[in-house]
Amino acid sequence: MLTQVPMPVHRTDSNGTVTLDIAMDLDFKTASSTAGDVKTNSRLQRGDTRTAVIVYGPGQEKIVSIFADVLGKPFRLTHSFQAIRTAEQELVLGITAGSARLSVAARDRNTVVAIHVHNVDLGMPPDTFLSAQCDYEFLYTDTRFFRRDLARFISFTLGQISHHETLMAKPRTFFISTTFPDVRAALPNIEVLTVGCDAVELRVDLLEEPLQDGTFAQIPSLSYVGEQLMLLRQRTELPIIYTTRCTNENGRFPMENPSLFYEYLYRAIQWGVEYIDVEVWLPEDLRRRLYECRGNSHIMSAFHDFSGTFKWSSTYAQSIFVTSCKYAHIVKMIAIINDHNDNFELEFFRSNIRAQYPTSPPLSGINMGETGQISRTFNKVFTPITHPLLPIIAAPGQMSAAEINAALASLGQLPKNNLYGITTSFSRIQAPHAPFYEKCFNELGLPHNFAVVERQSKEPSNIEAWCNQKSFGGAYLSPAISFTSLMHNSKFFTKLNNGSGPNVTEAARMIGMVDTIVVQSRPANSPESAPSSIPSSPHRRSDSSPILSNLTYGLPASCSLLFDNASWRGIVSTLTRELAPSAYFGRTAVVLASSADDAASAMYALKALRVGKVYTVGFKTPLALARSFEVEHFNSLESLQRARETGGESGPFVIISALGPEKSTLVGMLVRLFGGARESSSQIRKVFLDLADGTRKDDPSIVAEQHGFAAYGVEDTTAFTTAETVRLLVGQNVPYSFVRLTSGKGMF
Repeated sequence: MLTQVPMPVHRTDSNGTVTLDIAMDLDFKTASSTAGDVKTNSRLQRGDTRTAVIVYGPGQEKIVSIFADVLGKPFRLTHSFQAIRTAEQELVLGITAGSARLSVAARDRNTVVAIHVHNVDLGMPPDTFLSAQCDYEFLYTDTRFFRRDLARFISFTLGQISHHETLMAKPRTFFISTTFPDVRAALPNIEVLTVGCDAVELRVDLLEEPLQDGTFAQIPSLSYVGEQLMLLRQRTELPIIYTTRCTNENGRFPMENPSLFYEYLYRAIQWGVEYIDVEVWLPEDLRRRLYECRGNSHIMSAFHDFSGTFKWSSTYAQSIFVTSCKYAHIVKMIAIINDHNDNFELEFFRSNIRAQYPTSPPLSGINMGETGQISRTFNKVFTPITHPLLPIIAAPGQMSAAEINAALASLGQLPKNNLYGITTSFSRIQAPHAPFYEKCFNELGLPHNFAVVERQSKEPSNIEAWCNQKSFGGAYLSPAISFTSLMHNSKFFTKLNNGSGPNVTEAARMIGMVDTIVVQSRPANSPESAPSSIPSSPHRRSDSSPILSNLTYGLPASCSLLFDNASWRGIVSTLTRELAPSAYFGRTAVVLASSADDAASAMYALKALRVGKVYTVGFKTPLALARSFEVEHFNSLESLQRARETGGESGPFVIISALGPEKSTLVGMLVRLFGGARESSSQIRKVFLDLADGTRKDDPSIVAEQHGFAAYGVEDTTAFTTAETVRLLVGQNVPYSFVRLTSGKGMF
């Protein structure tokens, strides 16, 4: 029986940055809402408003302008930290390494954030004094995807984006450990290795740094670790868990030198690593210091017991949890067991911890060894997994994501469902269909079936026929259907949730378009949501599909439906791939579309990015979407020209076209109108996003690049949207790079 132990006050984030607003900054008084509305989290934040100062070495001056470009700010060079004025927050400043060495220690930490940069191609290690003195350090190489790595680094370290809250809200999260002595060996297969993963662990203690005499260093140097981290981050968009496991806990770092752990863990914070694994046996003062200087990184407190005598029912287990909570965002407790009953003791412990300490950090509790494998199926917070392509497993009894899902299915915790892609023969955007989802389900070990079905019209009966099934597991709609059309004269949808209708995300309601239908479990004591009536037979594309015959109709009373929109997140992810979210704050945008429905997702994405003003062409903006920023409609080239002239050189910062490929010439004309010449004195590069799919006479993306824009296409937004759709439908992560790989458009 667990006894109550005093719980320490969990510290809130205090890293010198402004208070972060996690939710979108929307005017809820103006948007209609119902009891079934589900709050939408944009994951975009204002972040650190201090002046970014880039410390660069000889021959690396160009990096300052690239930092400024990613942040959407102008830049200038200065000669010392003391010469920086408070009014220069809207600039990115650059200081040479030689000048910075003389003034960095005396800088005003409340007004500037110092970032040391080093090009690895010029040799390692970087200036060790500046590495230690600056707030952050960015290591880079001149590769094709360098800007993407930089955008991720700067967005995270400055607190503009964080995935932690979203990950902790998922029903289940996994991470994979790269047990390679050199991460280069993992990179060719990284897209496949990370399917189903929510994070990637870098086992620093398992890295093997080659020495000149042909042997390997007992402990890899910080220089080698930094380069390995850089290589891994360049190839995966997933958060990284940075681990230095000690010798007593199945690792290689020596326990007799705790200060060595601090040195390596603190440097990981400076490198902008998302999760830092801190072993609970380390001195409390060291753990406290790491927690207080963590920046925007999250701390995972780690406890391992290999004795085989650990008992989850003991007061010792509870005291470990309480001690771990003091300086952690996630508590990880792992023990090796010899008795199957210890698995049930762990679940009792997990349940009691949740009841006694409801505000404590999430617990990741696992039993090691073959006897403890079932605990890996019960654990829901950052379960460590392996993969057949890894050279060794990181801990005894580790399972792959496919093995865990297969075990859940055999236990009845992952029922076999039918998922659908509901399309029309006139769909312009051809998203990945059956082969892609079958590949995903195979890699993840999911028991589900998937089929593409064709609807005949926008009438709800064509959609509800597929949703009102006992084994319905969710669907994506391509193209999206308006919420109004789905609900119009639909007895099935309106009777959900005891007559309240389906749950609707804030995004889907404000956009007005639904592209994803998610099945949600209802509380056990909820009344029946809809009658198990037999709808009219849905039209099907292919009679060969195994799930289109012998369907059992009637959505279970224990389930309800959630209407969502994933497209806007695909647009946001594309726009922030090589730019920080702050690059869009307060800026001006132009959106081109033939209808409000076509433009709605783009408008909502711009709202999430806090764009200041939007000029619209070809459609009238719905009132709900016009709130929170200024919208002005233009219907002639002359009025657009006037907007360009009044906007000055900064002009519209981003142009999004949702027009069809047949209007590519018109889009190209508008891009030329708002673009700048190559010799323009503007330091800020603009953005063009073309959502058209299909053959066109003129490619406006080429025109955009010729006029100073960074151009992106529908293949980017489709891949990001598909990854988001999979996450919504099956609750598991499929990386963007895997989507591109399976579509035949790999990135590398």
